[in-house]
Amino acid sequence: MNYHFANHRQVRKNLLDILQNTSEKDLLTIPDGFNNNIYWNIAHCIAQQQLLCYYLSGNQFRIDKYWIETYKKGTFANVDVKQTEMEDLAFLLIETSKILMKDYDADFFSDYTPYSTSFGIDLKNIQDAIIFNNMHECIHYGYILSQKRALIGEGLSL
Repeated sequence: MNYHFANHRQVRKNLLDILQNTSEKDLLTIPDGFNNNIYWNIAHCIAQQQLLCYYLSGNQFRIDKYWIETYKKGTFANVDVKQTEMEDLAFLLIETSKILMKDYDADFFSDYTPYSTSFGIDLKNIQDAIIFNNMHECIHYGYILSQKRALIGEGLSL
């Protein structure tokens, strides 16, 4: 699993780089053809990791429930995000990756409720969830890169 945790840390570093090096305006703009903005996609990765790994294993979330309720699947972008929330998200990107690895090493996920994702993948245990979560976050990273290109096409600064 060390390989999968290393991949997770790298995806999170990539997301953090976008969060910290994209203007607030561009983070919060919903480009034509998209349902959400760059910021939502990054925060959504945090929420879904908690649901896939902690909720389905019967454990408490490691983040405030606000993030889950605001950015879980089926929610829509808030275009009025405060700077303090952006700073919190930057912290959570790195911290929740570290915590997941520590919790995994401590055998925190001994129980797991099987789950079939909307992507058509069955998760049977925490290992499946961690591997799928990496794929899920990479999909959103791809969305973000597409959104950045769309914003360039709309003449917005990046």
